[in-house]
Amino acid sequence: MNQLISAFTLFLSLLVEAIPFLMLGVLLSGLLLLFVDERKLIAILPKNPILGSLVGSLAGFLFPVCECGNIPVARRLITQGAPASVAIGFLLAAPTINPIVIFSTYTAFRDQPEIVVLRIGMSLAIATIVGAIFSVQKDLRPLLQPNLAIYVPTSTSSLSQTKSGSKLPQTGTFFLGQTDRPLELETLPLPTTSVVEKPFRDRLHLLLDNTIAEMRELGSILVLGSAIAAVIQVWVPRDIILNLGQGPISSIVAMMTLAAVVSICSTVDSFFALSFASTFTSGSLLSFLVFGPMIDLKAIGLVLTIFKKRTVIYLFLLSAQLTFLGCLFINFQIR
Repeated sequence: MNQLISAFTLFLSLLVEAIPFLMLGVLLSGLLLLFVDERKLIAILPKNPILGSLVGSLAGFLFPVCECGNIPVARRLITQGAPASVAIGFLLAAPTINPIVIFSTYTAFRDQPEIVVLRIGMSLAIATIVGAIFSVQKDLRPLLQPNLAIYVPTSTSSLSQTKSGSKLPQTGTFFLGQTDRPLELETLPLPTTSVVEKPFRDRLHLLLDNTIAEMRELGSILVLGSAIAAVIQVWVPRDIILNLGQGPISSIVAMMTLAAVVSICSTVDSFFALSFASTFTSGSLLSFLVFGPMIDLKAIGLVLTIFKKRTVIYLFLLSAQLTFLGCLFINFQIR
C-alpha cells in the first residue's frame, strides 16, 4: 500500500512539474503555426547540415522550454518543412541550451563552474552531430508517424514528381529497418497559402483549436509516460542503480540509467544531480545532466508522436553512445 501511495505521489509530482512546460511548448507551437510565415522561416534556415544543426540547437534561447515543451515546437518545425538537421538539433538541445536551464545549473554548481560549461558544450556538440547525421535523410516523411508525415510539405522536385504520378523511394532508411516500398505521394496534401494570411480572428480560433488538439494528444502520452516512470522508481530499488556508480565506466551507465528513469525536468535536474556530487565522478554527473533532457521515460512517448519506433531507437542509441563517450573522456581527463 505504501508503494502505491509513493508511486501515485511521484506520478502527480512529475505531472505538476511537466504540464506547465508542455503547455508552454504547445502555445509556442501554435504561435509558430499562426504568426510565422513558414515560407519565410524555411527560407532563412541554413541548409548546410552542420550549420543547420547548430542553429537548431541554439534555438532554445528563443524557445526556452524543457524536454516536454520542446516536442510540440519540434513537431511544428517539421510540419513547416524545416531541414532535418534544424528540427533534430532543436529537439535534443533545446531542453538544455536555454537561459532558464543554464541559470539553474549555475545556481546548483556555483562551486563547480566547469560542470555548467561542459554541460552546455557537450549538449550542443551531441545535438549538432546527431542533427547532421539525420540530415542525410533528405525527406523525413518515411521516418515520421503517418498522421504527421502527411502535413510535411514537399520540395520543388518532389512536387514535380508527384504531379507526374511518380513515387518517392524510401532512400536512406535501410538501417532503420524500413521496407523498400516507395512512399505514395499522390495522396499527400500540397501547401497552398500560409496560415498567416488569414484574418487575425480566424488565426486566434485556430490557435485555440491547435492548443486543445495538441494538449489532448500529447497530454495523454505524458500521463502514460509519467505513470511508467513513477512505477519504475518505486518498484525498482534505486540502490541497485546507484551501487553500480563506483567506477569511471559503471558510474556513467548508472547515472544515464537514473536520468532516464527518474525523468526530472531539465529546469530542476541540476539540483537532483548535485546530491550525488560528493560520491560520483564529474563525467557521471554530466551524463545525467546531458542525457536526461534528451531521452527519458516520460518524453519517449511524446517523441513517438513524431517519429516511428525504429527512428526513436536510432535517435536514442546515437545520443546514448555520444554521451557515454564524451563523459568517459571527461572522467579519465579529470581523474
